[in-house]
Amino acid sequence: MQHGAGNIDLTPEDRWTLMEAFIREKGLVRQHLDSYNAFVTSWIKDIVREMGRIETSQPGVYIEVLDVRVGEPQFREVEGNVERITPMEARVRNLTYAAPVKLIIALYENGIEITRQEVPLGELPVMVRSVLDPTSRMSREELIRIGEDWRDPGGYFIINGSERVIVTQEDLAPNRVFVDKAKEGTNITFTAKVISASAGYRVPIILDRLKDGTLLINFPPVPTKIPFAIMMRALGLESDRDITLAVSADPVIQRELMPSLLQVREIGTQDDALDYIGSRVALGQAREARIERAEQIIDNYFLPHLGTTRADRLRKALYLGQIACKLLELALGRREPDDKDHYANRRLRLAGDLLAQLFRVAFKQFVKDFRYQVERHRLRGRKLNLRALARPDIVTDRLRHALATGNWVGGRTGVSQIIDRMNLISTHSHLRRTVAPLSRGQPHFEARDLHPTQWGRICPFETPEGPNCGLVKNLALSAYISVGINSGGVIEILKDLGVIPIEEVFRSLRAGDEELEERIVRYAKVFVDGTLIGYYFKEDATELVETIRRLRRSGRLHHEINVSYLRTGYLNEVYINCDSGRVRRPLLIVENGKLKITKDVIRKVKQGELSFSDLVSMGYVEYLDAEEEEDTYIAIDPKDLTPEHTHIEIWPPAILGIAAATIPYAEHNQSPRNAYQSAMAKQAIGFYASNFHLRFDSRAHFLHYPQKPVVQTRFLDVIGYNDRPSGQN
Repeated sequence: MQHGAGNIDLTPEDRWTLMEAFIREKGLVRQHLDSYNAFVTSWIKDIVREMGRIETSQPGVYIEVLDVRVGEPQFREVEGNVERITPMEARVRNLTYAAPVKLIIALYENGIEITRQEVPLGELPVMVRSVLDPTSRMSREELIRIGEDWRDPGGYFIINGSERVIVTQEDLAPNRVFVDKAKEGTNITFTAKVISASAGYRVPIILDRLKDGTLLINFPPVPTKIPFAIMMRALGLESDRDITLAVSADPVIQRELMPSLLQVREIGTQDDALDYIGSRVALGQAREARIERAEQIIDNYFLPHLGTTRADRLRKALYLGQIACKLLELALGRREPDDKDHYANRRLRLAGDLLAQLFRVAFKQFVKDFRYQVERHRLRGRKLNLRALARPDIVTDRLRHALATGNWVGGRTGVSQIIDRMNLISTHSHLRRTVAPLSRGQPHFEARDLHPTQWGRICPFETPEGPNCGLVKNLALSAYISVGINSGGVIEILKDLGVIPIEEVFRSLRAGDEELEERIVRYAKVFVDGTLIGYYFKEDATELVETIRRLRRSGRLHHEINVSYLRTGYLNEVYINCDSGRVRRPLLIVENGKLKITKDVIRKVKQGELSFSDLVSMGYVEYLDAEEEEDTYIAIDPKDLTPEHTHIEIWPPAILGIAAATIPYAEHNQSPRNAYQSAMAKQAIGFYASNFHLRFDSRAHFLHYPQKPVVQTRFLDVIGYNDRPSGQN
């Protein structure tokens, strides 16, 4: 490689310096810690605020939850005194390592505050080394003094003395439309599916296209399928023209809607449509009651992620129009069926996410019970002591029981498992494991296959043999999972960049803007987290995409935002993602065939003057998700760089997981041999923890004289393997 002004001779040592900085900064279980920290610092407050005002059965009397506070890990002794505890104490005494959660509650009567008190909500299990755990702020010496292994990664919970890890769950991305061809031998030709996930519950919504061209909607509370046009009318779009414009301004797609519109000619008003839906769910009731029930179902259970009020109905109608548009584009051959195994369409649900789901259910139970107690005491005319009325064991028991058994809300089992303490590798590997919730008995060949988009995200070797092969996976060393940011701010920035909101466009089309109707078909659609938010009023949206990337690289946009641009013969779509659970990986940025990073910057990283996060905010490195990676051209080796390249790999062996990274010369082995060794590395007996003489494990494996390997890989030191070796040469 030539030594140009902006081009450097990137040696393996330089690349390793950057990779080592990434692993040392993020740690190997950062994904669980970040997710849990987000839960205890912000999501828990959002869940409590969602409840808003708690009405009671007595007129004018209501309760408001003003704030929620989480304390430090503690335990109430038999004598009644409360003591701070350490993780080691919880392990040895078979206690649960948990922190108290308190609510600030005010009781109002006719708008006047009667009393305000701090009420115990329950105990929240604390993740070891998280922001709630004092050990996360301790030095090596302090950790040793309280009996901890300073090499312990954390990321697990201590429930009744046993260490339990919440295994990452792999799911289809929520709030995204997936279109596919239907199975042969049915009356359905094409089908679209959305899993609408709002805070708390997930509602699958399915739109089918039948052989006669009609469209039918299927969603849980309604036992029968509802014609598409009836649903659109129920959402407030009464005229045929409004319905077709909500789907598309393209005459070809509008023609495809004719069978659906002709199917329900006799139902022309919103009330008629609501009555049609209501008669399916509220049998034998009066028309008013049926309409009210239908409105309730549409607001609460139809696309709940867009909102649950009357005002959100237009947004829901436009979203449903987009589902129909995507389905008809597939039917017309304008787009391909979605690949469900593409990693852009997958999300990982981490500890914080799963605990939030559990906490929400427990909190609702707590509120229901609390409301009942307040009503009962008011009726008896007693003086209210809110503290005494709260039953914190509702939340405590619910959370503890789920973590202790692994049985989660929604019928999932095995979500939490006892951590594997065979050796250091097995512990780290367990904390980086992901599970796809598919039935083990069926073949699911596509789901088990290694997908090209898993490069750098999922280890290609580390998966069990047998029925779980390809369903249980492990994160690659370069993988980092997004925590998620609020999309509201992103949408405001997009408006400033020239994106016209969908509601404005629809209003103009509705008002009869013929020129717009003709042009809009060619403009780029802009999606944020799977929802169409507007149009970019140019045929080529490259400028918009480049601006977003430039803002992100300069640190003016959050680094978790990813953007990709899909441009084919018919399609013109910009996708922007900022949700949680996307597996992303860091890459070095290349501009005009030249690396942005310089030798001087790498030297500063090596000397500890710059952190890996600094490289991201300075625009030398960026994180890409699988969707944005489709827009890039990545070089593996510096000598392969051409002006077309956009990025270069930081350290190619980082595509491996923890266990496979310990194999020397893995590229010289037959592929299944690496898979076998990845499993066996986790079974080697060695030195599993430096505080073994203080622990009371029911089963511990210990080798008297472990040796560090004669032939090593660079990762061993970073993982800490040489301090906790297993096996002998």
